[in-house]
Amino acid sequence: MARSYNRALLRYLRPHWQQTTLGITALLLVNALGVYIPLLIRNSIDDLQSSFSLDRIVQAAIAIFLLTTIVWVVRMASRIWTFGVGRKVEFDLKQAIFEHLLKMEPAYFATTTIGDTISRATNDVDNVRRLLGFAVLSLANTIFAYALTIPVMIQIDPLLSVLSLGVYPLMLGMVMAFSDRLRREQLWVQEELSTMSDLIQEDLSGIAPIKIYAQEENERRAFRELNNRLLRANLSMAKTRNLLFPLLGGLASVSLLVLLWFGSDAIATGRISIGDFVALTVYVERLVFPTALLGFTISTYQRGQVSVDRVEAILAAEPKITDELATEPLPLDQVRGALRARGLTYCFPGAQTPALNGLDFDILPGEMVAIVGPVGSGKSTLANALPRLLDIEPGQLWLDGRDVTKIPLTDLRRAIAYVPQESFLFSTTIAHNIAYGAPESDRDRVERAAQRGQIHDEIQQFPRQYETLVGERGITLSGGQRQRSSLARALLVDAPILILDDALSSVDNKTATEILRRLTGGDRDRRRTVLFISHQLSAAATADRILVMDRGRIVDVGRHEELRSRPGLYQDLWNQHTLEAVLR
Repeated sequence: MARSYNRALLRYLRPHWQQTTLGITALLLVNALGVYIPLLIRNSIDDLQSSFSLDRIVQAAIAIFLLTTIVWVVRMASRIWTFGVGRKVEFDLKQAIFEHLLKMEPAYFATTTIGDTISRATNDVDNVRRLLGFAVLSLANTIFAYALTIPVMIQIDPLLSVLSLGVYPLMLGMVMAFSDRLRREQLWVQEELSTMSDLIQEDLSGIAPIKIYAQEENERRAFRELNNRLLRANLSMAKTRNLLFPLLGGLASVSLLVLLWFGSDAIATGRISIGDFVALTVYVERLVFPTALLGFTISTYQRGQVSVDRVEAILAAEPKITDELATEPLPLDQVRGALRARGLTYCFPGAQTPALNGLDFDILPGEMVAIVGPVGSGKSTLANALPRLLDIEPGQLWLDGRDVTKIPLTDLRRAIAYVPQESFLFSTTIAHNIAYGAPESDRDRVERAAQRGQIHDEIQQFPRQYETLVGERGITLSGGQRQRSSLARALLVDAPILILDDALSSVDNKTATEILRRLTGGDRDRRRTVLFISHQLSAAATADRILVMDRGRIVDVGRHEELRSRPGLYQDLWNQHTLEAVLR
């Protein structure tokens, strides 16, 4: 675990090794000067004992002043370089996480909560930034301080040095004893923070049902409970830190008392000079701060270790749908829109029954095919399989005679416009939402797509028309308006294949039928292939053919008149639809 953790840190630092080297080198110079200045003070004090000279005092003061100024400047440079590396690593990680998440298939996000993912991409990355900024600076400073100071102290007086530093092994042992506890408590805090982020994100997205069902008090209680759990985790970690750090500071101060106790005898016996004693006192004081700070460094290290593990867990997740087998590029102008399936089977991870079970079908270029069936029959799964939003096996599904698993994802998805069940709109203008698939489109093209999607006239009634902000997830629009806006977005890209997954469920039958009638035409001189999944049988009846699905299988195929006239699932669904229409 520690080895992989260190490898991850080295990988983060590798692009910035020059700046890291500059920062650490500057810190080495700071500590070297910090060791030399007490020696300069010692020599000045010893010289003054032999002969007092105001000029020599002034010269020594000027020299010490210049050296301390240099130390200050170089220390500031080291902090800027080292902290700058932390900020750059933070930038790199956020960019890498975002780009990696864009590669993941929708199934990954179905098993990973949004709040936890956001927490890892923000809080955990921030902890890594602190680790590679503050912790690296502090740890390097501690190492240099010990490595340069102790040899000089021993050279002055080995016995006093050993006595004054005798408590330091105890301090390091105490830090090691507390480190596992700090790591566990830090993990506890971050997990509780992720859980709270999930609740906040979910409640803000679902504020409407919370209000409708008057569940504000339940949500307050749920948040209070999570907040209390986070408080307990933070207090536990604070208790450990507040116990450890004062103990470290107290033990560090003991070394100064030991030096004062035994150093007075050494001066009296003439074993060391007053200058030596002052230098040793300064050196002990120099080691107190980095040693006391070691506790904070270890805490930051433990927090960073947990965060690195959580960040690496995201980056280590391999996308299941890739271009690994892609060997057959498919230029958009060569797509005809023919679809074929042979034995198409798909089973969701952990499920016992296949969602798609041996589907066979052929869809001709330019054909409009409706797919109907009861809830859970596999219609949406089929819609997701066509653009490879699901990880289907090779040799089951073809586009224009080419295995879709061997077509580059970009080429495949450019050929298919897909409007899913849930119409998602971004928090921007209606014009930007419609033009999302082709951002370079001008306003005329956007308006033509809106007209084909039967939403243009309503947009004209909006306060700022096409520049109207639709709010988060399109909350300011009705369900039908969101669906038709999503349809206009799909129509704008004018792909050879259009898939509508119950995308007109919030639109009345007359409007849905009119939209379908206009769908087969495009900006090119040919018809587009349309797959229309719907529970609106009156609209589905206008299709060239109808596929009837049940329990993951295609149980019947034909035109509306054929299917309606023969016993079977479609006839049952049509009779139910007719009865519901009469009862309305």
